[in-house]
Amino acid sequence: MKEYLNTKGRIFDIQRYSIHDGNGIRTIVFLKGCILRCRWCCNPESQGFAIETMKVQGKDEIIGRDVTVAEVMETVEKDRTYYRKTGGGLTLSGGECLCQPEFATALLRAAHEVGISTAIESVGIADYHVIEEILPYLDQYLLDIKHMNAKKHKEYTGQSNKMILENARRIAESGMTKLSIRVPVIPGFNDSVEEIRDIAKFVRTLENIERMHLLPYHRLGQDKYDGLGRRYLMGDVEPPSLDKMQMLLKVAEEASGVECQIGG
Repeated sequence: MKEYLNTKGRIFDIQRYSIHDGNGIRTIVFLKGCILRCRWCCNPESQGFAIETMKVQGKDEIIGRDVTVAEVMETVEKDRTYYRKTGGGLTLSGGECLCQPEFATALLRAAHEVGISTAIESVGIADYHVIEEILPYLDQYLLDIKHMNAKKHKEYTGQSNKMILENARRIAESGMTKLSIRVPVIPGFNDSVEEIRDIAKFVRTLENIERMHLLPYHRLGQDKYDGLGRRYLMGDVEPPSLDKMQMLLKVAEEASGVECQIGG
């Protein structure tokens, strides 16, 4: 048995038959832990690395479990037929998978070595050498860019965007993986024409970009905050209308020069 298959990590969910977060039908592994604290986060149970209890439909549920790469791959490999027919595969999400770099690298390597396509959904906030370690085993990088203004980025997420933007450029220049830029469109944070245009202009400066996604804000995770005994910081903020999303999509297409879409 290959030693890296014994590498342990902490996850809080595995979702099969997903059509999001990468091409085709995918199995998404959600890792615990994130360096950001985005106000709109729809997976607040992912933010802390610690195993915790969350009330779900009135019952206590343990969130987080420790697993080996081999254990995760047992689930991932069950759907090889769907991956082959649809161009799908394994996606690592979270949380932020780069917060568990050894586990993430080993898991991507395990999938890659048995011919399963790989992707990560990540904000890219880690020392670049961490990202370099995973690139040989990565087919798609879905990189979140939330804002171009460092001060506003820190106000709403708890962290500056400097490392994110630097890593976006370096990943693009590497040419080692298909890179897509994903922008969560959050009312009051980055949903103006100017803010979306600024991000799209940055995307235009990057090499080897596959596409740009605009992801409309939603409140599907709001009940989780109650379950964790936490306050939901977005209050009564309403999701953007379809008309507004279509308008911002046009702005993004014109400014970025790459294929753009709503959702994904």
